[in-house]
Amino acid sequence: MIPKLDWSALVQAADGLGLLQGLPAELVTDYEKNEDFLCKIHRVSLEVEVLESCLQCPESGCEFPRTRGVPNMLLEEA
Repeated sequence: MIPKLDWSALVQAADGLGLLQGLPAELVTDYEKNEDFLCKIHRVSLEVEVLESCLQCPESGCEFPRTRGVPNMLLEEA
C-alpha cells in the first residue's frame, strides 16, 4: 500500500490535521524495516480520511471513484 500512496498529498493532509509528528517529507527507502516510520504511517493512515480519490484494480486496471469517502465499485458505473 505504501508505494501506491501520493506521499506529498498524505504529508500535506497530515500536516493540515496536526498529525505530521515526525513523518518525513519524503518516503524513506527502507520503510519495510523501519519500525518507527511504520508506526507513524499507521497512525496517520488511520486518522486521515480520504474524501475524493480513485481506486484502481491491480488486475484489470479498472478505476472506481470515491466520493465523500465512499467508493463506488459497481462495474457498470466504472
